[in-house]
Amino acid sequence: MAEEMKETMEKEAVNECEGNKEESQKESMEDYSKELEASFRKIGEGDIISGTVISVTEEEVTLDLNYFAQGIIKAENMSNDPKYNVMDEVKIGDTVEGTVISTDDGAGNIQLSCKEAKEILSWDVLKQDMEDGKEIGVKVSEVVNGGVIAYAEGIRGFIPASHLSLNYVEDLGAWVNKHLTVKVITVDESKKKLVLSARAVEKEKAEAEIRHKTSMLAPGTILEGTVESLMPYGAFVALPDGLSGLVHISQISQKRIKKPAEVLNTGDKVKVKVLNTNDGKISLSMKAVEEDSKPDEISGKEAAEYSSHERIGTSLGDLFKKLGI
Repeated sequence: MAEEMKETMEKEAVNECEGNKEESQKESMEDYSKELEASFRKIGEGDIISGTVISVTEEEVTLDLNYFAQGIIKAENMSNDPKYNVMDEVKIGDTVEGTVISTDDGAGNIQLSCKEAKEILSWDVLKQDMEDGKEIGVKVSEVVNGGVIAYAEGIRGFIPASHLSLNYVEDLGAWVNKHLTVKVITVDESKKKLVLSARAVEKEKAEAEIRHKTSMLAPGTILEGTVESLMPYGAFVALPDGLSGLVHISQISQKRIKKPAEVLNTGDKVKVKVLNTNDGKISLSMKAVEEDSKPDEISGKEAAEYSSHERIGTSLGDLFKKLGI
């Protein structure tokens, strides 16, 4: 029995040894394959290549290029943004693209520039962002005449004052260092022109909110609003929650009118009934509110008349008559 156990243990040891040997040979083959691939790879000046960040200092970023030489990007070659901080923006393990500016920096490293690579690649990215209507994050870096500057994909972009917000912007200086969500509205690589808009993002969100609020309005709802403008075909009424609807001229009054101004003035408080919210537009009626209130008015009149007759019918003379006096 002891001999059988000994034989089994010896076989397991041999198998484990052979397994380790096979695994070691496999790893060696993979390493050899990588080295072989690297030996056939040719890197020349002007090439755009990517690598994995293995070291970051205030002066430079070191990349593993899967090549015999490492890649070096000087901090000043990382971005055109004057406020770019390499220690904050780059982390070990990041993948970074750069243009080869020298195959030997004197220490056997390949010197790269992210700025040059971004100049080539970023315009295409920004064009695609504009076509897709993509929202991107930027940080305002400085104030210039008529607006502010923010960098997107390493490219200097201009945000006009009128595109900073839906509201009027008076103090541009207050926007410096603010993080904004913007859309690309103009890309012209030949003129190095990039225009961004935060207002476009705000407008889309506001419109989406209005559409949601409009969809929640049930036909038949009675609301109070303020006449905000008069047109030949009707009156626009400002409603609660920032909504606005149209009272068509045919729905303003029960009597026929030639123009809304005959019975309405801007600023008037009115009660309106929601007719429908088709296509995100709110159709209102003042006439329907009047019609809804008619039965109440009639019953009120009848009650008043009944009450009046009752008072007459119970006078002192009638009472004497009923008593036979």
